[in-house]
Amino acid sequence: MDLDSVKRYLEKGGDQNASKFNAMGARFFDPFVMQGLHVDLIEPGRIVCSYKVPPRLLNAGNFMHGGATATLVDIVGSAVILTVGAPRTGVSVEINVSYLDAAYADEEIEIEGKALRVGKAVAVVSVELRKKATGKIIAQGRHTKYLPASSKM
Repeated sequence: MDLDSVKRYLEKGGDQNASKFNAMGARFFDPFVMQGLHVDLIEPGRIVCSYKVPPRLLNAGNFMHGGATATLVDIVGSAVILTVGAPRTGVSVEINVSYLDAAYADEEIEIEGKALRVGKAVAVVSVELRKKATGKIIAQGRHTKYLPASSKM
């Protein structure tokens, strides 16, 4: 593919949709992905959620977009950090996701987040997405976050 074609692909719809996207306001992305997420179990160091894959999160192949999967790893993993008493979720240092299978529109999935370690400065969590009907793993993620020190003032 030539360079101009790549540029057009990345910029498509940018100018003509700018006002629509800007009207969404700050932090619209998390709710866009999270809408429909249901917490089934929450305990210190562990959260289990159920989620019906919405059509708005499908990619061109008609299965859940990898970016939506990574966002769920980020959001659920960050929430797990709060379950062990951390005052804040911190900032991402590293996040990785292994994509093992596809999730399709209206498919019920389960998302399980576990705290592997939450220390004074660093937290590490794992998040697994599974097909609810079969238990087959869709994706496995690991998220490392820096936890800023609480102010002494």
